[in-house]
Amino acid sequence: MTALDNAALDVLFRNARTHNGWQDKPVPEATLRALWDLMKMGPTSANCLPARIVFVTSPEAKAKLKPHLMQGNVNKTMAAPVTAIIGYDLDFYEHLPELFPHTDAKSWFVGHEALIAETAFRNGTLQGAYLILAARALGLDCGPMSGFNQEGVNNAFFAGTRIKANFLCSIGYGNGEGMFPRSPRPEFDRFCSMI
Repeated sequence: MTALDNAALDVLFRNARTHNGWQDKPVPEATLRALWDLMKMGPTSANCLPARIVFVTSPEAKAKLKPHLMQGNVNKTMAAPVTAIIGYDLDFYEHLPELFPHTDAKSWFVGHEALIAETAFRNGTLQGAYLILAARALGLDCGPMSGFNQEGVNNAFFAGTRIKANFLCSIGYGNGEGMFPRSPRPEFDRFCSMI
């Protein structure tokens, strides 16, 4: 592996910001498919890939999402060309014979609800982070958020499944409006240790 240059690190981390305002510019379906093709390559436990993404793009889908948003998130979410609902599938292990074929990984989970929930949530969250990095790598801006009613989103978008919403992420081309100043990022020694 070769280390990324500073320009790439700036795009992914240093200069990337959480966006609240959006240009009136659509994100093509091909770009969302390319985003998935990047994010799916990130590692998950036993290649379990529990994330399930609903890309909310149409006016009808936005109207379905709107009543479940916290008031402070309504306008910016409705203005975004895309809002991804990052969910995690509690039935992810049903796909393990295909996704992790060299051993019977499905049997690790059958009947172990606590392990299923922990694995799905942890690895689905990882995949949500990969989604943000993949979007930035493709020249998109992101506005991840937790401010929504999970039960409402689950009922509106995942009814009849064992998929649960984790967080939302607006995706598009930011316009710089409504961004807060960069919040502090502590130095290594404050939050890290080596033993």
